[in-house]
Amino acid sequence: MPSSFTSISLTHASPHYQTLARSHQKSGSKKFNEQPLSDIAIHEAVLALHENASVKASPNVLGLKGEDTKWVSIEVDHPEPSADDWVAVFSPAKFNGSTCTYEDYTRIQSPYICTSPIKFMFANYSNPSYTTTGKSTLKLQIINQRADFSFALFSGGLSKPKLKAVSNTITFANPKAPLYPRLAHGKSWDEMTVTWSSGYSIVEAVPIIEFGGAARGVGWRDPGFIHTSFLKDLWPNMVYTYRMGHMLQNGAYVWSKRYSFKASPYPGQDSLQRVIIFGDMGKGERDGANAYSNKHPGALNTTDTLIKDLDNFDFVLHIGDMSYANGYISQWDQFLAQMEPITSKVPYMVASGNHERDWPNSGSFYDTDDSGGECGVPAETLFYYPAENRAKFWYSTDYGMFHFCVADTEHDWRIGTEQYAFLEKCLASANRHKQPWLIFAAHRVLGYSSNDWYGQEGSFEEPMGREHLQQLWQKYKVDIAFFGHVHNYERVCPIYQNQCVNDEKSHYSGIVNGTIHVVAGGGGSHLSDYTELDTVWSIHKDHDFGFVKLTAFNQSSLLMEYKKSSDGKVYDSFTITREYKDVLACVHDGCEATTLAT
Repeated sequence: MPSSFTSISLTHASPHYQTLARSHQKSGSKKFNEQPLSDIAIHEAVLALHENASVKASPNVLGLKGEDTKWVSIEVDHPEPSADDWVAVFSPAKFNGSTCTYEDYTRIQSPYICTSPIKFMFANYSNPSYTTTGKSTLKLQIINQRADFSFALFSGGLSKPKLKAVSNTITFANPKAPLYPRLAHGKSWDEMTVTWSSGYSIVEAVPIIEFGGAARGVGWRDPGFIHTSFLKDLWPNMVYTYRMGHMLQNGAYVWSKRYSFKASPYPGQDSLQRVIIFGDMGKGERDGANAYSNKHPGALNTTDTLIKDLDNFDFVLHIGDMSYANGYISQWDQFLAQMEPITSKVPYMVASGNHERDWPNSGSFYDTDDSGGECGVPAETLFYYPAENRAKFWYSTDYGMFHFCVADTEHDWRIGTEQYAFLEKCLASANRHKQPWLIFAAHRVLGYSSNDWYGQEGSFEEPMGREHLQQLWQKYKVDIAFFGHVHNYERVCPIYQNQCVNDEKSHYSGIVNGTIHVVAGGGGSHLSDYTELDTVWSIHKDHDFGFVKLTAFNQSSLLMEYKKSSDGKVYDSFTITREYKDVLACVHDGCEATTLAT
């Protein structure tokens, strides 16, 4: 096996994923720079147990009151301490070679570990004197991940780990409990879907949701089982409570805690409607685990700022690069737990990014290994979105006065493709009399960006992006196009064919003669630099973490605000004011052919 082998949690993966991950291992690829766990050479682990070293975890049973997240104390005692000692969290608790579920894994030496830990922390994290005393107490936050847990002490750093001691096993009172609800729009405005994770197979228990009656549905993949229920014929703007559950074979019920959401407004409803948009978040560890290589330093700030403001927005659109699990399937659970206060309360719509989908020879438009072999399977299963084909991550959705067309940049979007035809149909279907605010969203920048690497290419966009799509944006008078992928914020003037069509900076009114482009990729992952070249179409840039908020006050007034994740304050904004007749007005390449008869 190549020395550059990168450990991946294959025992937590679907057979489809395992095949792709093994292919990656054999290729010797090293491109997992977004995932801290990839720095652990777990295949190199050597069994070197020390008879006087110990790791003790407490309490033994978690979630006795139904909690899905608990803090655990880890007491470490090592007679031969060093600064590079570290503690790994494994789940399932048994992580030696006997847990390997595939035959062609080449085991290096005892203890033949074939699964990555789900997180880790250096032993001296909370005690600088550890190298002298050999004693330390760590506090780790553990979430319910459908299995038991153990904690292992390693010396030798991350590249040459030596296993010194293994702790007792701890577990949640009900490791199979229904968890982490994700709300999303169904295929009609009055339908809401609830997707959740559990350890119950359809054979063990029937998934149900308590919602004035039961709606059922299930789909699954390793790890655990994924269930989706469809709540239909909702009354607009009504607040509903719900809880997920499972009816066991003996007739008993297992329930989650109760949640609530507000049903969507009907299309065209003239009321206050507020939307959050961002991309490229990642996940953070509240206990400081994996902190030495924090790849997503803004993730928790963005999450917490949104949670604090949860009563002041109605809908979220995450435009790709969600968890950055990159093949470490346990990290999806961590991300779902992080986002649960938001995803359980408001519709959380998602788009596909390179870190969800891209993998060589898998059908993705880009032949990179950015997804770590996931090939879109976790994202397509863990989140519901109203696409006609789950493998084709493009769809439309409505929220009151907004009509969204969400593209999939990891599949071909060019003229003549299936996706291009869908996008034109989606844009054309907007009833601008009822839904005046037409929004295009995608992960990669198909429009304009002053990002450094785009500048080096000379395109200031994803190659072939706006060349194929700008006529659609112009023809159907798209108000704003949002993109992620570039980890910063930027607002571009209303533009068509590389020319600003409006000199205004903060208030736009009248006819729609160009689309405003916004990069909102500062959700939490490491920041991207701007080019040093002068991009005359760029109005505002911010090299920081943040998100965008759209507020539709009525059918003629829209506000866009850019807020920093650090304080939630507004650092850029503009308004659009216009009437329906302004949308109908002819502009260059945006005027329908007419005859005297019409």
